[in-house]
Amino acid sequence: MSIIFNIASIFHLFLNPVAGAKALPFEIARLPESEIFAQRPPHSDLARFAQEAKLAGMFKLRVDTGGTFTDCWGMAEDDTSPRLAKVLSSGRLRLSVREWLSPTELTLVIPEGWRIADSFFTGYKIESGDRSALILSFKAERGKIVISRALPVSDIVDLFTREEAPVLGARLLTGTPLDRPFPTLDFRLATTRATNALLERKGASVALFVTRGFGDLLIIRDQRRADLFALKHERPSPLFTSVIEVAERLSATGDVLEPIRFDFDDAARSALKGGATVAAVALLHSYRNPMHERAIRTRLLDLGFTHVSLSSELAPLIKILPRAETAVANAYLQPVMQSFLDHLRERFGPESTLLTMTSAGGLESMETFCPKDSLLSGPAGGVSGAAAIAEELGYTRILTFDMGGTSTDVARYDGGFHYTFSQHVGDARLLSPGLLIETVAAGGGSICQWENQRLRVGPESAGAFPGPACYGLGGPLTITDVNLLLDRINPANFAIPLTASHFEAARKAALDVQAAAGHSATDLDPAFLKGLLDIAVEQMADAIRTISIRDGADPSDYSLLAFGGAGPLHACEIAERLGMTTILIPGEAGLLSAYGLECAGIERIAEGQINRTIDDEALADLFLKIEKQAVAALTATGEAGTITRRLGELRLTGQDATLTLDVDSVAGLEEAFREHYRGTFGYAPPADRTIEVVTYRAIAGTGRRIARSGPGDD
Repeated sequence: MSIIFNIASIFHLFLNPVAGAKALPFEIARLPESEIFAQRPPHSDLARFAQEAKLAGMFKLRVDTGGTFTDCWGMAEDDTSPRLAKVLSSGRLRLSVREWLSPTELTLVIPEGWRIADSFFTGYKIESGDRSALILSFKAERGKIVISRALPVSDIVDLFTREEAPVLGARLLTGTPLDRPFPTLDFRLATTRATNALLERKGASVALFVTRGFGDLLIIRDQRRADLFALKHERPSPLFTSVIEVAERLSATGDVLEPIRFDFDDAARSALKGGATVAAVALLHSYRNPMHERAIRTRLLDLGFTHVSLSSELAPLIKILPRAETAVANAYLQPVMQSFLDHLRERFGPESTLLTMTSAGGLESMETFCPKDSLLSGPAGGVSGAAAIAEELGYTRILTFDMGGTSTDVARYDGGFHYTFSQHVGDARLLSPGLLIETVAAGGGSICQWENQRLRVGPESAGAFPGPACYGLGGPLTITDVNLLLDRINPANFAIPLTASHFEAARKAALDVQAAAGHSATDLDPAFLKGLLDIAVEQMADAIRTISIRDGADPSDYSLLAFGGAGPLHACEIAERLGMTTILIPGEAGLLSAYGLECAGIERIAEGQINRTIDDEALADLFLKIEKQAVAALTATGEAGTITRRLGELRLTGQDATLTLDVDSVAGLEEAFREHYRGTFGYAPPADRTIEVVTYRAIAGTGRRIARSGPGDD
């Protein structure tokens, strides 16, 4: 096995072998020092830095907010290497105390590379134990702070401002204290905010407007059960709070059968009074003719709704059920995401530019942003960064392995991304383009427990608070604790301060689980801990099998690119189980998702329903029409680009399921489909069955960039 490291002085990988573990032969290749991230600059005077930032121009800032950590990557125009920071996604900085000088004075261990100066933390809140105080002054040289009242003495304290985590990270990278404005930022964001709102049911009240007779559409859905054999089926409650039926009807070809009647004003006003300020509109066959949906939107905005999501714009495809679910989910998330983005805009100022990452790996402006397109933006940033690293090293076939604090995301890259066009998050099913990423609830924060007479790892996570037991905040036993107790983590190089008391907290949590499983309650057994680790590793390896073997790809033909805070630590076990012989580990492994935002380009995806056989003479013109739509949408953003991918969904006539493949030409569709079919199922499709093009999509983009040139030494 060969492991290729991008050795960077900002992030070191410590691999302490577990006692008795099988040794894996590997060789290490290093990139030239000129191609890697150098050490970040030391502390600097704030006034001088602010002036330098102003003269240098726009400051690049790339932020990925995950379930546990928020990763930040930044560069001023005159920087020769990026500035990096990790903060808790709860918007807190957790620091070690060097010394308590008095009950109201203490010195902190400031991580090397933070761009902070005297008074930087003035005005922040500090929390120790269960009490908090205001920071009155801060001296950068010694890390000394003076606080407003006495706090309990502890080894670890939290600093916070009640600002969002991306804003806190921006302050650290730019050196901007609370009483100073930010420099002009070129800001790019990937976030799990929309995903969390869906999972936690913390969206807005939505009024659904649907064709008369279909008011119960999203209650009945397609009658599929999450658990087919459950004795009692718990039907998920819908995301909307009220449904209003509209008298109108279109034919399957989009012709008007019944003109729209605007007799729903009273019902709409009642929904507004009930708290529904956003609406979703889904009418039968509107993907063929959107005029009725657009007319309803105009009426609703006049009545006082702040936002209206149209199914014909968000998912102009056949099947009203997924179109309606998509429109409702987008409306449900709109106020949540708009408030979040407005907060960032307010903090960063009107001169800064703000782009958000989509689930498909492209960038979107605030003005054209759709919340339903951001559900997998964080993992998409990681895949984008991994692809850039692989291309830099000369690898075109990789399996990405992104293990964070809450979950693990895996994807396949074959010189191009693999896409999916439907997503299932929580109880929501929606149509939205995204990179084909498999997620499994096995991360560093996955909770290890004895339940129903068996050991279980995940899917529950300790999150950023209370976090793993070793965070010292009363958290449960997690995979992070298991790695610490197995001596696989170097406490001196961990993102969160770890002391002897934290190690003891992890040990106690492990003994509690071990005792519950019927083993010793006093002596910790390394074999028991290794068993917990094996469970997590198998779950992650199985996720990689899902995105490779299931699609006819052999993992042994690929290289494993491991990143995320915990990815490199588990890469060897994963590769061994899958028969892979090459592992790629970037030096900035814990921050690769943020780096991926720097590599991403602006993209627009146009799609259309085709439903024609491959010998139809109109195919070429239909494809060209959709490609022109994609280029026009990109041009409307002020960017110039070309068609970068052409994707078709094809199937044998009479089938429902489709296969997605790259389209090079209409003439080559049949051969490409038959080859793809054979690779997926292991046998050729019937020669006497006609092939049908169901959907065609064109992706126009500015192209991705690799921030660092040169493949490096192999």
